[in-house]
Amino acid sequence: MNTNPHGLIPSLKALPRAAWFLFLGTFINRFGSFVIPFLTIYVRERGFTSGDAALALTAYGIGHFVAALAGGYLTDRIGRRKTIVLSMFSSASSMLLLSQADSLVAIILLTALTGLTTELYRPASSALLADIVTPEQRITAFAAFRWSLNAGWAFGPATAGFLADYSFKWLFIGDAITSTLFGILAWFTLPHGLRAIGESASWATAWRVMRHDRRFHALLLAQFFISLVFLQMSSTFGLHVTSAGFTPRDYGLLISLNGVLIVFFELPLTMHTRRWPTRATIAFGYVLVGLGFALAGWAKTIPMLTLVVIVFTIGEMIAMPVASAFIVGGVRPEMRGRYMGAYGLVWALGLTLGPSTGVRLHASEPLLLWGACGVLGIIAAMLILKVKTEDGRTAGL
Repeated sequence: MNTNPHGLIPSLKALPRAAWFLFLGTFINRFGSFVIPFLTIYVRERGFTSGDAALALTAYGIGHFVAALAGGYLTDRIGRRKTIVLSMFSSASSMLLLSQADSLVAIILLTALTGLTTELYRPASSALLADIVTPEQRITAFAAFRWSLNAGWAFGPATAGFLADYSFKWLFIGDAITSTLFGILAWFTLPHGLRAIGESASWATAWRVMRHDRRFHALLLAQFFISLVFLQMSSTFGLHVTSAGFTPRDYGLLISLNGVLIVFFELPLTMHTRRWPTRATIAFGYVLVGLGFALAGWAKTIPMLTLVVIVFTIGEMIAMPVASAFIVGGVRPEMRGRYMGAYGLVWALGLTLGPSTGVRLHASEPLLLWGACGVLGIIAAMLILKVKTEDGRTAGL
């Protein structure tokens, strides 16, 4: 557990310059992540069914799944910076291609390609950040990294909601532009980071290490359950909002609230939670995430929908920065790409199964979906609380 006594501003000032370039590029890219939060609404607007929208989300999850494997390998093999640049430029191209898709088959295939290219950079960004900061700075650095993600998220979906009112095509164009900008920034400002060579870069070698890491196993399983819950925000929560009689613009403003809260409160909150016991912190956050989405079952007004966002966002702010730092703690540098790739695999699996299952449950019985979210949050918390080191002590940072 980090016991660094420095306050928020000194802790941030101590981060290296390269970290701030990474944060800037991440903000730009996240601000322009217009398409995926509105994908279910977009597919429905094109005249397809909720089931078709679920297929598109599944396709994106499959692409994300492949990206976690490929991204983790490329991160350790060709380097962090090159992987980020490759992801951004290919993502821009796939977005433009997706904007021209007319048939359901084309939408599904190009959505899978978009999932692959868009998510390829994630293991590289996390590994690079771990490379360039000290162990004592990791929780603060990952909190700042999430701050840049969510600063973009705070304004991007709201902007996308206004663009969608005019034309959904502008969502794809804006997404492609911001991806290109991050790619250019990454090429000229980010360091290479660490890179493995030879046999150490293989997935087989990494697998032999990861399969004996019990702490990592428990965290991955817990993350899978919480991903099934959390990813409802960009899928069924949008359907829930619009089915209650509100517009895509209202949905965009609601999920932007998630980012706004994180922008203003996560970093100061992390200055306190980084001193808490690691397992208890993550578990408490997971329970709040589950509870927030469970409340959606009774949320039919804007104030109640706002409360849903506030509760699950508090849980996210408490759990996620600590969980990210938890993963890289004690991991050999040449393995960081693969560890973050495996972490990404879990979220990709959650993206493949969670939103599509959620859409179907919501169409059948919304209360069943939101009740299941609460239960999964509790299960994820219990898994984290059971993690022990081999000598029986609490696992953690």
